[in-house]
Amino acid sequence: MQSTRPRLDLSATIPGTMMDVPLTIRWIFEHNQRSHASREVVSREDDGSIFRYTYADFGARVARLANALVELGIRPGDRVASFGWNTHRHLELYYAVPMIGAVLHTTNIRLFPEQVCWVFEHAGDKAIFVDASLVPAVARALAIRPASSRQFVVMGTSQVELPGALDYEELLAAQPAEFDWPDLDERSGAILCYTSATTGDPKGVVFTHRSTVLHALAAGMADGLGVTQGDVVMPVVPMFHVNAWGVPFLIPMVGANLVLPGAKLDPSSLIELIEREGVTISLGVPTVWLAVRDELERRDLRFRTLKRLVIGGSAVPPSLFDDLEKRGVRTMHAWGMTEMSPIGTASLLTAQLAGAPWEVQRAALLKQGRFTPLVAWKILDDNGVPVPRDGKTAGALWVRGPAVTRSYFRVDEALPVFNDGYFMTGDVCTIDEFGYLQLVDRTKDLVKSGGEWISSVDLENTIMGHPAVREAAVIGVAHPKWVERPIAVVALREGQSVDEPSLQAWIGERVVKWQIPDRVVFVDAIPRTGVGKFLKRELRDRYKDLLDAAK
Repeated sequence: MQSTRPRLDLSATIPGTMMDVPLTIRWIFEHNQRSHASREVVSREDDGSIFRYTYADFGARVARLANALVELGIRPGDRVASFGWNTHRHLELYYAVPMIGAVLHTTNIRLFPEQVCWVFEHAGDKAIFVDASLVPAVARALAIRPASSRQFVVMGTSQVELPGALDYEELLAAQPAEFDWPDLDERSGAILCYTSATTGDPKGVVFTHRSTVLHALAAGMADGLGVTQGDVVMPVVPMFHVNAWGVPFLIPMVGANLVLPGAKLDPSSLIELIEREGVTISLGVPTVWLAVRDELERRDLRFRTLKRLVIGGSAVPPSLFDDLEKRGVRTMHAWGMTEMSPIGTASLLTAQLAGAPWEVQRAALLKQGRFTPLVAWKILDDNGVPVPRDGKTAGALWVRGPAVTRSYFRVDEALPVFNDGYFMTGDVCTIDEFGYLQLVDRTKDLVKSGGEWISSVDLENTIMGHPAVREAAVIGVAHPKWVERPIAVVALREGQSVDEPSLQAWIGERVVKWQIPDRVVFVDAIPRTGVGKFLKRELRDRYKDLLDAAK
């Protein structure tokens, strides 16, 4: 992605200007090698064993991988796909591919085979690196499009053959542990991620070297994620989802130990790895931590070292926040989008709230947080007028900044989400006097009943406060009188029970009468997108006729 604005070179006219050093991923990598070489990366393998090495060892393997990529014919601008879990090999791709001038396309491993084919073809991937345990998924996708000139490389030992595939470790073993890194334009592409596509086809977003470095610097601030060299950080958020929220660049930059959980993401495995490695900070979507919370309560456990969970992807249920707080773990809300690299806000207490009562602090921490310095924003009402900063008046959120995309990859037509240098997020939000953003809802998820808006997020959080409820999704369903009415799709905690009338009555004690869901549908699990968000498009289709009896 190239800037449309002319670049002014004032160095010839103004003496004493700064060095023109490009902000590239190589800058993070070489700082890591100089300053943090002895810190560790820990990675869980497919068989459950633990692989452990220093950042110095990591650097040598990145150089070997870079040599192998060049030998495979990868050239600047080429796209190289990864199809993998959070592992040390995936981390190596994060650096070697962009540092030779190519673009790493981190592919969502939870897509359907047809979608996998689509994104491989749309990205124009020249080579695809796939974890051994995921070879069957790629093989199913290839069966749809058998003819392919792409080079496949398998990371680990697979029981399924992938014709013509090379072995990752054999590739690295044949290469030297040094590489003459090229000088790159900081505005050249580094990483390609596709949106999770809750509607329509996925959209590709290209992160540049510059945007990636700036995002890491902003996320690493004390008022960002606040990670330090002494932390041990475990991203459960997938590396195929917006760079695991920037963790693969942020953590090596600050020199914290990095723990990569691989494919074993069940609550018991996560708890065991957190305890074994002394994890202090972890990151993931609420659904992960709801399951971990339930396991902690079942076993009456408290974490020994874990102090903070960074949660994004969807709103943190207040019940989850409170349950984790009781066990000594502070939940930190973060919000962003693929189009924003992704972190836009982080929820920490301001100086004004430091001495406030806990109820006031809790209310602030449950919001999506305050914007990072990289994000300029505006919240506009239906007439395009900025809303007051009262924490109550809602409007549409628009953002801009050096880590916000200005277009989608290989989409030529003008889109209304890009206007006047801003990107429309599709979120309806409020902003309060202290600068805390709160999402009322996604525009498409608001329920309009009889001319009044109902926030699905607020209603979901209310329902998840019931002791028997594990998770809940609220959608709008067509109604002959009220246009739309909310229904709730609910999954209960293991061993718990509640019937529809009882749950509706319980909800009615906490919301106004007209917001009570017309129906509550109980399911074993709520369908999700590949990154753990509720798949409301599927729920709307499944239950579109549920209120037919009211007609």
